[in-house]
Amino acid sequence: MSSAVFCADIGGSFIKFGVSRASGEVEECGKVPTPVSSWDDFVAAMQNFITQFGGDLPASAPLAISTAGLVSPQTGELLATNIPAFTGRSLAKDLSAALNRPVTAANDADCFALAEAHAGNAQNHAVVVAIILGTGVGGGVVINGHLVRGHGGVTGEWGHGAITRTEVMIDGETYAVPRLKCGCGQTGCLDMLGAARGLERLHKHFHQQDKTSLEIVSGWQAGNAACGLTVNAWLQIVSEPLALLVNILGPSRIVAGGGLASATALIAALDQAVRKGVLHNYAETLLVPGKFLTAGGLVGASVMGRIEG
Repeated sequence: MSSAVFCADIGGSFIKFGVSRASGEVEECGKVPTPVSSWDDFVAAMQNFITQFGGDLPASAPLAISTAGLVSPQTGELLATNIPAFTGRSLAKDLSAALNRPVTAANDADCFALAEAHAGNAQNHAVVVAIILGTGVGGGVVINGHLVRGHGGVTGEWGHGAITRTEVMIDGETYAVPRLKCGCGQTGCLDMLGAARGLERLHKHFHQQDKTSLEIVSGWQAGNAACGLTVNAWLQIVSEPLALLVNILGPSRIVAGGGLASATALIAALDQAVRKGVLHNYAETLLVPGKFLTAGGLVGASVMGRIEG
């Protein structure tokens, strides 16, 4: 287990860098634009970061990466359509050869799950589910402190599959719910309705109004009827597949990340809706906002680097 870890959180726009000298702690060192089209430029960016901030670290210090996209534990290949430089590459293996040091990589939702299970709001829980309610819907699973890496890197991806309702009933009235084409190629995925953009799509569907997710949640809290209808529909649509995930995995804690996780009243309402729909009687809160809503990728990467690096 390494005593120090280099960390990187890779998105389609920027790479955030950090150095972890103690478990659960990361010193953020800055960010640079992601070289999405050039593998050589990407390697150079990583090397520059290590050279600039790793002078006092051992040459064997691992680099752990949190990244958008799916990382296959079988082949190491990364599926990230917004970073063509990674196409066809085994990210960790190829980067390890280029940098001459151990490299590990995992999906950003998986890293968020690790961060929360080891140093966040799900410490000391044997089965932890992390859910992402941001631009889209994602997730990760940690059992007994270890990340569960499914075939092809698909684990806890509860946002995909034709799983959403076609209608909801609110105050005795039935409302049709659209089944939208998803970027994964299927139709009706929760990913299109369950996160921040999905909440906005629902509101426009019901009311022909363009409002941001923040405006909708604020309106709901203020007693606005239209926003209340949208949020109540959203709670039904999201809580049912999440309750199914709970029944399958049996977590004692779910942590939420992404933009909607900062809306604590919304997460509390979702927690109540989920607990009503599961087999086990969860007398206490099951779903809570995460501790690492902005630094989850880096912190989770630092945990992974110590376990696997």
